[in-house]
Formats: sequence, C-alpha cells, structure tokens
Amino acid sequence: MKKILILTLIAAFMISMLFLGTSCKEEEVAEEEVAEEEEVVAEPVTVTFWHIQTVEEQAALWEELANEYMAANPNVTIDITGYENENFKAKMTTVMQGGDPPDLFQSWGGGTMNEYAEAGMLKDITSFLEKDSWKDTFAIGALNAFSYQGKYYGVPRDLGMVGFWYNTELFADAGIDNPPTTWEELLEDCQTLKDAGITPIAVGEGDKWPGAFYWEYLATRIGGEDAFNAAYAREGSFADEPFIEAGEKLAELVAIEPFQAGFLAALWEADASVTFANRDAAMILQGQWGAAQFASVDTIGGIDDVLGWFPFPMVEGGAGNPGDAVGGGNGWNVGKDAPDAAVDFLKYISSVDSQIAQAELGMALPVVKGSEVGIQSDMLKLVAEGTANAEYFQLYYDQFLPAAVGSVINDSVQGIFAGTLTPEEVAHAIEDSVAQELD
Repeated sequence: MKKILILTLIAAFMISMLFLGTSCKEEEVAEEEVAEEEEVVAEPVTVTFWHIQTVEEQAALWEELANEYMAANPNVTIDITGYENENFKAKMTTVMQGGDPPDLFQSWGGGTMNEYAEAGMLKDITSFLEKDSWKDTFAIGALNAFSYQGKYYGVPRDLGMVGFWYNTELFADAGIDNPPTTWEELLEDCQTLKDAGITPIAVGEGDKWPGAFYWEYLATRIGGEDAFNAAYAREGSFADEPFIEAGEKLAELVAIEPFQAGFLAALWEADASVTFANRDAAMILQGQWGAAQFASVDTIGGIDDVLGWFPFPMVEGGAGNPGDAVGGGNGWNVGKDAPDAAVDFLKYISSVDSQIAQAELGMALPVVKGSEVGIQSDMLKLVAEGTANAEYFQLYYDQFLPAAVGSVINDSVQGIFAGTLTPEEVAHAIEDSVAQELD
C-alpha cells in the first residue's frame, strides 16, 4: 500500500512539472511575441508629404488628417510641406534630378508621371490597391490616369473640367441675359462688357498654362477627338489645320483686348483670381478648383452669390462635340523609396470621409464612390455633371504629353497672347517638339 502511495505521488509530481514546463514555455512565447510587436510598433517612420493647397482651410484639412493618422499610428510622423503650384513644379524638377522624390506628392498623372515612372522615381502600388478591394473604391476612369504600362503609381483625389466662371451681376449690368454658347457670342459679349466699362476676362498669363487652356479647348472644339488622336499617334500633325485655326480664333479674342491690365505678367493665384473675385473682371477660364480660390481671396464678400459657370463655347462648323471637355484631376504619386506607411496614409486620405470633407470645402470633385454627397456648390454640381456627360475628355495637353512638349505648348501659346508669334508658328513649334519626343 505504501509503495502504491509513493508511486502515485511521483506520478502527480511529474505531471505537475510537465504542466509547469508547458505553461512557462507558453509564457515565454507570449512574451517574445509581445516584445516583437512592441519592437514593430516602436519603429519610427517619417513620411514626407507635399501638396499644393494654398487656401488656408484646405491646407488645414491635410494637417487635420495627418494628425488623426499619427494619433492612431504613434510611430509614424507625417512631414507636410505646402507649395504654390509653380513653386511645387520647380521644386519637383530639382528633387527628381537628384533622385530623391518625396514619399507622397501632388500629381496630375499623364505624361509627366509616366516619365517619372520610366526613370524609376515612383513606387508601384498595384499590390496595395488590389488588397482589400481598395482599387474598387475609385471611379475607374480617374484611377487609370495614374497607371502606366499596367502598373499604378498613385491615386486620384478629384476630376473635373475647365470652364468659364462668370459674375452674374456684371453680366446683368452690361445687359447680357445669358452666357454665350458659341465662340462668336463670346466675342460679342466681350465687346458688350467693354462698352459697359467692364473688363471682360481675367487671365494669369504669367503662369502660361491658364492661357494654354484657350488654345487646347479651341483645338478640341474645331478638330474634335480625331484631330488630337491622329496628331498624337503620328498619323497627323499638331500643325494640321485644326491646330492652326485654334490659334487664329485665339488671336481674334486677343485682338479685342478683353483682359485686365498687366495680364501677361499676372499670376493665377496672386493676381487673376483676385481680379475676378473682387468684381474687376466678368469672366475667368479655370478648372474645378476656381470656386474655392475665389472665395478665399474675395475681399468684398458674397462672391458665391454672384458666381455662375458655363462650358467653353462651341465653334461653329467645328468637328468637336459641344459637350467635349478639357480638364483633368489632382491626385498623388508615391516616391520610389516611400515606406509602406506612406501608402497606408494615402489610403487614409482617400477614404469616403476624407473625400466628402474635400468636396465640402470645394477643393475637389471627389472620385471615391459615395463621396459625391459632399458637393455643396450648385456651380460645382454643374462642373461635375459636365464632366460626367463628356463623351470625349481630354487631359490638359501639358500633362498628357511629355513634359518637354507641355512647356513648349505653354510658352508658344503665350506668344499669341503677347502678339509675338503667329498661329502657324505656334502650331509648328508644338509639332516640332512632339516629333522630337514621340517620333
């Protein structure tokens, strides 16, 4: 009996030691896992983030979203820098030449982005987009502007068309009941406004790209999609008749002298938008970002109450559909050495809630499904409708085409505004640049 008792005690002791060993082992594994997790969480990461929002409340939104993200991810620091448009482009040229792009930065997609991708300056985020169906949250047309050769290097945040913003009160003061629908009506309205002592149009031609919108739209109205596609495919030429005629039509407008004093040196944000917002000009040709910019520089107050919008007029006899649009969108590219946290932050600022907030501020026509409810402005709803209904949507030439060609377009078209180049010279200069880059 005593022997049995001893054996029982020994067995119990061995079993208890076995459980104790297992328990200790489990605790060691758990402690190692916690330690590894703490090590990952503690790993500091900095994401450089460059944007071009100069309107105070818009820039503040990026700060707010970054702060929210950093609060949820204490190991991540979002280093934000805001630039004015032209300063941003100059800075990007410098950092790209140095091979050191920011982790997350403003992009319009198109030719410039493609060149960055070719140079190995961008991060392929295709796998991130395909994970958890993130790709499916975007309007596919807008998202595809950020793809090149089957890979995605960024995502969009808005898409819209360029059109004329106008002051309904100044039109009424001049006796103009409705905005023009044809090019001839636009020319007539400009003269009517001048006769009433009102500057017809504000333009920031010191930046060059605002004036290029006129030539690009006229080429679209006159030649339609076929003319551009033929020239781009090198089956035609950017010196073909539609492009020369576009310059001739623009020269007709310049000859009326419809622009504000000093327009050749005026900048879009600092000068032209202020001129229009403060009722010193009746019209301005700009994109979907215009409404928010005008409100931000309006020193009189109430610009929204007198703001109207109409699409670029049709050209009688032109091959283009009157509903065809020139425009584009803003978005983000991811730099080549960006940490995964940069893409995760990009996903955060591309959420439905973020897009709604952008739309409510008038800084974006949203491209994430479900966020269109954030569009507050009736004018922006018109822009969104026109964009959605356009059978042919042409991305700005200086973004669609290689960067070198875009610069030639902007520089050459400025020559028509200045009266230093003929329409033929402009068309041939652009064609020569395209031939050099694409042939």
